[in-house]
Amino acid sequence: MNPRLRAKIENIAERHEELGEMICDQEVMADKRRFLELSREHAELTPVAMAFAKLVELERQLGETRELLDDPDMRELAQADVRELGGQVEDAETELTRLLTPKDPNDAKNVILEIRAGTGGDEAGLFVADLWRMYNRFSERHRWAIDQVEFSENSAGGFKEITGRVQGKGAWAQLKFERGVHRVQRVPATESQGRIHTSTATVAIMPEPRTSTSTSIPRTSSSRPCARAARAGSTSTPRLRGPPAPQAHGHRVRCDQRSPAQNASSHEALRSRCSDQIQSKQRRRPWSDRREAQKSTTIIRRTASPTTASR
Repeated sequence: MNPRLRAKIENIAERHEELGEMICDQEVMADKRRFLELSREHAELTPVAMAFAKLVELERQLGETRELLDDPDMRELAQADVRELGGQVEDAETELTRLLTPKDPNDAKNVILEIRAGTGGDEAGLFVADLWRMYNRFSERHRWAIDQVEFSENSAGGFKEITGRVQGKGAWAQLKFERGVHRVQRVPATESQGRIHTSTATVAIMPEPRTSTSTSIPRTSSSRPCARAARAGSTSTPRLRGPPAPQAHGHRVRCDQRSPAQNASSHEALRSRCSDQIQSKQRRRPWSDRREAQKSTTIIRRTASPTTASR
């Protein structure tokens, strides 16, 4: 292991031990705010400290086993143990390196999931429904809560678009790579001649913004009128409408759940869309400024020397 990396890990282990003693102090326990801060830091450092303790123990066992190589009677057995322990030490070092890798700040957040039908007509809508069921099963397997926020059905029993909210530990970390265009080639249920169709659907994964984030829109910046649904058979459905506000960047959300509390979650979807759009602009801004600076300051002179053609 790199000596500088090992020194950093040793400092983390010492800090972890120090925090363990501090949170047991009566004065710290009396200060609830400080106790929570230290407890949170202690919990964040615990995986690294435990992995380092495991590495130190494996290195100790490996050193003791290597001493047995000088014994002719134990050499063959010691060689097998050295190979096994050496592999375990390498695995422990790899795990420590992984734990020290900077984490995505959104990994602990919930997720707003949007699936929209692409090319393929009604079959694309059926593909959206299949993807929604797939993410439901995936969420159940990971013990996440997934709620349907808003949807728009098509005539074939699928969805033109559907939006859901996934709540649970590690939801963003697991789902953030699902964003993009998904394609399927199959014989759809709407095909009577057995031909294979290609359909696409776009999946958008957005972290649910926290109420304290500076990039999300304030709750007072978007209108949240409630009204009864007007279509037949849905007279008892309270509907939440979110018309575009200046800070909402033209986004609109609607939900048809029977519970106003469930309908209010559509406002969280709006906040997530706006937050994701603002953060994308902020990420692109440094590159855009740098590109514009290069355009205004860099002058490339090209000269063409005349050539003569000879027969």
